[in-house]
Amino acid sequence: KIGDPTGRSDTRPKISDADIKKGAKEFVKQVSKILLTDKKVFEARYNSEWYSKMKAENMLNLLSLVTNAQLIKRDMFQKRIKNGKDIYEHELIYPLLQGYDSVMLDSDLTIIGSDQLFNEMMGRALQEKLAKTPQVIITTKITPGIRGGEKQSKSLGNYIGLLDSAREKFGKIMSIPDDLIIQYFEIYSDTALARVKEIERGLQGKKINPKNAKMELAEAVVSKYHSTNETKDAKNFFIETFQKKNLPQDAAVAAVKKGESIKDVLARSGLASSKSEAFRLIKAGAVEFDGAVVKDIRTKLERDGVLRVGKKRFVKIKID
Repeated sequence: KIGDPTGRSDTRPKISDADIKKGAKEFVKQVSKILLTDKKVFEARYNSEWYSKMKAENMLNLLSLVTNAQLIKRDMFQKRIKNGKDIYEHELIYPLLQGYDSVMLDSDLTIIGSDQLFNEMMGRALQEKLAKTPQVIITTKITPGIRGGEKQSKSLGNYIGLLDSAREKFGKIMSIPDDLIIQYFEIYSDTALARVKEIERGLQGKKINPKNAKMELAEAVVSKYHSTNETKDAKNFFIETFQKKNLPQDAAVAAVKKGESIKDVLARSGLASSKSEAFRLIKAGAVEFDGAVVKDIRTKLERDGVLRVGKKRFVKIKID
């Protein structure tokens, strides 16, 4: 119902039941890329199992196990206070709610990103107070997103998704800043650490071109989740499309009536999610037709060509 406020400077909105169910299905799909989904060893749980049935008396008992001082000391809340931004109570008690999940699941081990440590330590504390064995916590390193800076986030669009295609994964890795190459090698690939150190020294001594290092990284990561043929295809697609600037043979084709608005075509072809987004993309100079930047939102398509948004999205325009 409520998103984790960790790392957020603004209030998190409540999430609808429909979005929760949709998200859960996507999580299971992602899990199946890495972990077993055999029902004998895997199960998905919703904490609505206990929270939707919890009485006010029981919630008050839970709240009595933690102090305001323990919760408000979190760094993101301190930043909001410093910046004069509001903190709502549902955000403040989020660690308590997440921690109580560990109690209800009888969790003995939780594996999390390091940004979740505060929440899961709350789980240990609650387990101890309620006479349960406290869970062991293993944290994984949080990496910056593919544009650097903030951590990978779906809402920020700066992430590589497990369900991305091989081509998408390859292209996104090739777009990361040079200073993330080694960190991504260490965390996301199975490349031997000795080789990673060799690449690091080569980059520092300028004996290895960062583009070549990214190419090796992209192959290493993509091959973890896709077949050898898919990995080769993704590499060839990147070289032909983004290095040699050739349009791939399997590029999508959009049938367009002569004189149709480019804004409408962007939305209809899927290059933009809506006409309003198409408007913003054109205004931002992110739209090209046959290599020329489209500057006027009133532009109409009069001939065959290639319509492109950014570096990775494009369609062949075929005039009816």
